[in-house]
Amino acid sequence: QVQLVESGGGLVQAGGSLRLSCAASGRTFPSRAMAWFRQAPEKEREFVAAIRPSGGSTRYADSVKGRFTISRDNAKNTVFLQMNSLKPEDTAVYYCAVDRAFRPLDTIVVESMEYWGKGTLVTVSS
Repeated sequence: QVQLVESGGGLVQAGGSLRLSCAASGRTFPSRAMAWFRQAPEKEREFVAAIRPSGGSTRYADSVKGRFTISRDNAKNTVFLQMNSLKPEDTAVYYCAVDRAFRPLDTIVVESMEYWGKGTLVTVSS
């Protein structure tokens, strides 16, 4: 049984930083991209960042580019999201997910993902 468990969320002031982690168990994903999505209250879930198994290729939403960094540790089956210069509009539940199959990173959308974590709440105060 595959499980994705996110951690690292919390309350932070605008301009601050948080580092999210997502630990996968049950199987490894040597050929699939892993990604972060987020969902703010009363909004649809949206893409944040994705990373190839090798870690050599990444993709970011325009809204987080230059502030967030995605990385992964395949030995630990874990993906990270370093979030700097946080803004109140970054407030959301952040979810980690694993793609269904190998595909170009720029085609990754919510429907692409096979496994999801339960999310971790990030609240940025102004």
